[in-house]
Amino acid sequence: MKIIVLTGGVLLAAVSAHAQLASQAAVPAATAAAEAAPAAPEVLTYADEMPAFPGGDGAMHQYLAKKIVYPTAANQQNLSGTVYVRFVVDEQGRVRDVEVAKGCGHGFDEEALRVVRLMPWWTPGRVAGRPVRVQRTLPIVFRLSK
Repeated sequence: MKIIVLTGGVLLAAVSAHAQLASQAAVPAATAAAEAAPAAPEVLTYADEMPAFPGGDGAMHQYLAKKIVYPTAANQQNLSGTVYVRFVVDEQGRVRDVEVAKGCGHGFDEEALRVVRLMPWWTPGRVAGRPVRVQRTLPIVFRLSK
């Protein structure tokens, strides 16, 4: 039996040789189970065919113009800015893992996230004719017209 004692005289652990062997035997089984789990799909930054918003870039700009609600505080202070939103278009065309890559605050970040999360499904990106996950970064410009 092995006893570990801290300097304050507190008993930390008492482990028998049998318990040590049992815990060492359990490690390879846990490692094997983790290795058997499927790996997360690879996310590409470029594909032969990049993901596309339904209807193209013009339709995406119309969608953004229609859906974005200018933050009230920013409107009152006559503020503007650009939010860079990063997201993944998966193999089915769903928009996933939406996050702000570079924000500017004043409520713009939250509004950009909201609008991108509500986007319809895209046409997925493809490599060698096979749909793949592709990461995109979309700048969303907030500017008041004069």
